[in-house]
Amino acid sequence: MERDVELYIGRLLRYGVMLSCGITLLGGIVYMFQSHDDDITRRYAASDIPNQAFGVEHYLRELSTIVPRLLAFDGAAIIQLGVIVLIATPIIRVVFSAIAFIIEKDYMYVAITLVVLCIIMANMLLGLH
Repeated sequence: MERDVELYIGRLLRYGVMLSCGITLLGGIVYMFQSHDDDITRRYAASDIPNQAFGVEHYLRELSTIVPRLLAFDGAAIIQLGVIVLIATPIIRVVFSAIAFIIEKDYMYVAITLVVLCIIMANMLLGLH
């Protein structure tokens, strides 16, 4: 049973990363072919580009604003979905581990895993903006 759980967790991580890469690649391709009126090279002088290159548009910072843009097939929103899937993959692994420990009736590890999950969720929900 323990070996099966390890195999499932390994597959979960592998497929999560591959799915994330596929979504991000698709988003990158879509993004390249979309016309962008607010292209970074037109908005900023050449000296400002390094300081602004890692910024994210405001609509890409919250899931509630990403979803409508996904439905509109916005390349940047698709890329952001790939990042969200990448972040969600290890979180799903922690949830899966907790379920596996419950099945194995290893309650000490269930408690430790749930504490880790609570810390992760608290940081995500209460993190600084």
